[in-house]
Amino acid sequence: MRRVLVSLLLLGFIVLPGPAAHAAAAICALYCDTRDPSLARQETFPVPTVLINGRRLVLHVSDVDGMAWGSIDAGVVGDSVWLDRSFDGGATWDGLLGKASIPGTWTGTRTLMYNVGDPSHHRRGVIRACGDAGGVTCTGWSHLPLCAPTCDGASGGTDAETVRTTSLNGRTFGLHLDAAGMAWGTMSGAQAGDEVWLDRSWDAGASWPGGSLLGRTTAARTARFNTADPVSLLYGGAIRACGRAGSVTCTAWARPSSNRPSAMADALMHSYDPSTAWWPSSWWNSAVALRTVIDYTRRTGDNRYLWTVRRTFDVNRVAFPAGARSSDPIDGHFISRSIDDSAWWGLTWVAAYDLTGDRAYLDEAVTIASYVHGFWDTSTCGGGVWWDRERTYKNAVTIGLYVRLTAALHNRLAGDTTWLQRAVTSWNWFTASGMINASGLVNDGLTTGCANNGQTVWSYNQGLAIGAAMELYRATGTAAYQDRARQLGTAALASPLVRSGVLTEACDVAPSTCDDNGKQFKGIFMGYLAEAGTQFQSFRTTQANTVWNGRDSLNRVSSRWAASSSAPADWRTQASALSAVLSG
Repeated sequence: MRRVLVSLLLLGFIVLPGPAAHAAAAICALYCDTRDPSLARQETFPVPTVLINGRRLVLHVSDVDGMAWGSIDAGVVGDSVWLDRSFDGGATWDGLLGKASIPGTWTGTRTLMYNVGDPSHHRRGVIRACGDAGGVTCTGWSHLPLCAPTCDGASGGTDAETVRTTSLNGRTFGLHLDAAGMAWGTMSGAQAGDEVWLDRSWDAGASWPGGSLLGRTTAARTARFNTADPVSLLYGGAIRACGRAGSVTCTAWARPSSNRPSAMADALMHSYDPSTAWWPSSWWNSAVALRTVIDYTRRTGDNRYLWTVRRTFDVNRVAFPAGARSSDPIDGHFISRSIDDSAWWGLTWVAAYDLTGDRAYLDEAVTIASYVHGFWDTSTCGGGVWWDRERTYKNAVTIGLYVRLTAALHNRLAGDTTWLQRAVTSWNWFTASGMINASGLVNDGLTTGCANNGQTVWSYNQGLAIGAAMELYRATGTAAYQDRARQLGTAALASPLVRSGVLTEACDVAPSTCDDNGKQFKGIFMGYLAEAGTQFQSFRTTQANTVWNGRDSLNRVSSRWAASSSAPADWRTQASALSAVLSG
């Protein structure tokens, strides 16, 4: 019976209580530390089993969960097992995680599961199982070296991009990157005792624990090392080549850039938090960022980030109090008092449905659209959708979103007539409301007297009008909608929205800087302009090239596309820039 129970224990059918974990801070990624091993979606054994005085010490890893647990078998009462976790390649570690001892009448036990790494804080981890059975021993560290899929330390490599160099005392040290994103360092003009190596950082060069002196050698070149760790959900790793020739010099930190869309997407995904499943800390901007990732996946066929769609959906469709995701409470189903914020999420889930075919996303979009429709109101200005739950403002962004969303639902719901009628009615109201001025540009909204308020022409309002018309064209086949979309695009390109050939928001003009909302406007415009026809291809290519040529060595772009280094960059500006690259 004891042997059967031990077998059940190791297979995950029985969970034994253990003492509290070591005082190290708990980590949450896809799941939080101390998860039940019976819930693991995978079980692998990345390092050899260790024998300790006849006991079997095993490290179990589920890469799909990013978690590990340890077990000890063939033991006696009092034998124990725990995990050590290190964020510097095993030089130091948090120990005694989940320590569990074999209780009376049993011959084995196991720990709970712990995260191997900490992707939310850009920390790559390694983990091992340790046991005490009349002496202490440990397994090897898991995931040393990094394999993705080629392992660190590989030879060979063909340059896929320009070599970055730095010079010191007559020597030249170079950073090389291949098409797979693996890097190596070289030195030329070297003398006896000179060295070259790589440093690797997961937090954009702020620190590099466990990533220093990689491949250190006195030869002319190092081995190759990875710049991403998809298993650990670490994207956008930075690398540099360093050399010693009396003193030390290093190249600038860099990310792979041989593939434009991939490079831009990696820089965007560096800021995604797998634990909270959004880009902290902007709610509607996260909806647009996720939709941009969906667009990237659809256009390129690169599925590395497909998991973020379901992850974001599952984690965030619940209710949140004010301050957790927005200054407003989130009611659940991505709905809040901000009607436009809700509609942005609706469009994102339409895009998710298009990508995956999963009906749950389309159903969520219907739920959101039904909520938004509740703020269509003919008693003020004859129609339009209120911007907020308090019904204080009717503006271009909300009506543009509503038309696009309702037409999109019609195009995906067999036999629909209701959503199409709403789309046509709301478009007719919008075009007659006066929000589109005599120059064919969309001002921000209406006054309380139902007139164009003359406020700023933002590119995203212009883009939404284009996108709404194009979705109606697809819904009806009526060429007039496509013609209007193209007229709106032409008007934008002939307006102050374009300066010296580059799309420029009013807030991009120094000394102004765009707030967190404005940072993302241009990418929205570019995404919808791409639907309107090939006559805009030259402009789109110019924007894509401008964005790409203005990036920094980590492939980051600010909101000022024509002078990227003159303004701060963050994930919002990065999502906008990715849209420009995809549209080009």
